[in-house]
Amino acid sequence: MKKTLNQCKQAIVGFCAMGIACTGMAQTNYNVSEKQILDVMKTATRFMMETVSYKGGFVWNYLPDMSRSWGELEAKRTMVWIQPPGTPSVGHLLLDAYHATGDEYYYEAAQKVANALIWGQLECGGWNYVFDFAGENSLKEWYATVGRNAWRLEEFQHYYGNATYDDEGTMEAAKFLLRMYVEKNDPAYRPPLEKVIRFVLDSQYPIGGWPQRYPLMYDHPVDGKSDYSSFITLNDDVTPGIIEFLLQCHQALGLTDIKEPVMRAMYLTIILQQGEPYAGWADQYTVDDLKPAHARTYEPRSINTGTTARMIHLMLSYYRLTGDSRFLSGIPAAIKFLESMKLPDSEVKKWKKQSGNSEQILVARFIDPDTGKPLYVHRKGSNVQNGTYYTDQDITGTIAHYSSATFVNPTELRRLYEETKKLSVAELRKNSPLLHTDITPLPKYYTRLRGIYSIDRVRQIVQSLTSRGCWITHLQNISHPYRPCIYEGEGASDEQKYAETFVGDEYDTSPYTCTTDEQCISVQTYIQNMMTLITFLEAK
Repeated sequence: MKKTLNQCKQAIVGFCAMGIACTGMAQTNYNVSEKQILDVMKTATRFMMETVSYKGGFVWNYLPDMSRSWGELEAKRTMVWIQPPGTPSVGHLLLDAYHATGDEYYYEAAQKVANALIWGQLECGGWNYVFDFAGENSLKEWYATVGRNAWRLEEFQHYYGNATYDDEGTMEAAKFLLRMYVEKNDPAYRPPLEKVIRFVLDSQYPIGGWPQRYPLMYDHPVDGKSDYSSFITLNDDVTPGIIEFLLQCHQALGLTDIKEPVMRAMYLTIILQQGEPYAGWADQYTVDDLKPAHARTYEPRSINTGTTARMIHLMLSYYRLTGDSRFLSGIPAAIKFLESMKLPDSEVKKWKKQSGNSEQILVARFIDPDTGKPLYVHRKGSNVQNGTYYTDQDITGTIAHYSSATFVNPTELRRLYEETKKLSVAELRKNSPLLHTDITPLPKYYTRLRGIYSIDRVRQIVQSLTSRGCWITHLQNISHPYRPCIYEGEGASDEQKYAETFVGDEYDTSPYTCTTDEQCISVQTYIQNMMTLITFLEAK
């Protein structure tokens, strides 16, 4: 019996990086012709490929005159960003456009993106957050300047030279190469695809988890704490994202030897749940004893309530994939833990945001795994040289760029748990893509359409294409240009001016909200506009 990959997606709901295009209902009065749509799509894509792209690679945002550009940080013109919505995201969109139109132009454009990614694929098989067509020395120079001075983006302050699973980068690129290979069975894409599959399997720990970076390196301890990049990582969906990619390989390529690593990883997530009374999950774990571990200086060793809520969803998904009740066994204790962390009204009133959902409760994000006390994160100083992060039990004045509290909904989690328990185990196993070996086509579309689309939105997208052939939008984030740091004095500062800001002083290269009317060419806007037009074509 053939299973669609959509069945797989339903089984891992909440942790899937891809999505079906259509999220809203189109009106029947179109008023925009199909030819207009196709012309706008082709014009915008030509501009992105011929003017914005660098040898098939993209970052995130560009000033209209191309004088400055940004990924997560300001980038050189020769740099290529992997993290979404970077280069692999554009590649996925181009294949989606090819499927919607049948126009070979989009496939050829996707080939250019794939070739760029293959150029930047590391010898180990994975990808770093970013690579530079100007060469490794140019990339190292960027790390030593722009990266080194990004106060809150500590992952860019040290050049490892290895690959990362963080922020879906390697897996987003891997999924795109898988799509490119199975699209026309082009043998050119088989070697780089096999290379990244081997990377995934080689980097898995025997117990089942994956580090954040690989090959393993331990050369960047901070403040006396060991380098966290080798820890078993759940944060940013590292483990779920890898499992999803392997499941796609299992289905699309019929690779039967992938099932065992997937099962090993899934069952590890059961072991990683902590015991009562703090029966949640951490973001990362030390390998030898599977205990909660620290990461960046504002990510303390803790149980993470937000991660725990996501892991409950994941446990439900893994149960739907396997019918194994062990994935359900820890959920009641996890929900009880979240409920026990509910903050009193006096603390809720102090928090920066309020929830309109009466079922939601406010909890501290980081919980000390030994005492159960909240760990609220603060900072003082003005830049990477004199700045310091620290934790205490004061919910006020916490850092803005990484929330110290979050809203969770135990009532909804319990409802999902009770509904899932009622599912037929026989039906789950019969329909599970994990338990069968049929080769099945990948989904037609991978790119999510954010929000509800309408004919008015389609019309606005068509009309807003500029005479240059691009969409111009407001620049969401900007940064101070790099400047050599000149410090007065040494050591930590007690400066509080930047305690709750996204950026420090003029030496901090971290991005911050752009409050001017600065405009940009946005890769994310291009992707979303294209997907809205594709959805319109599908509905029509």
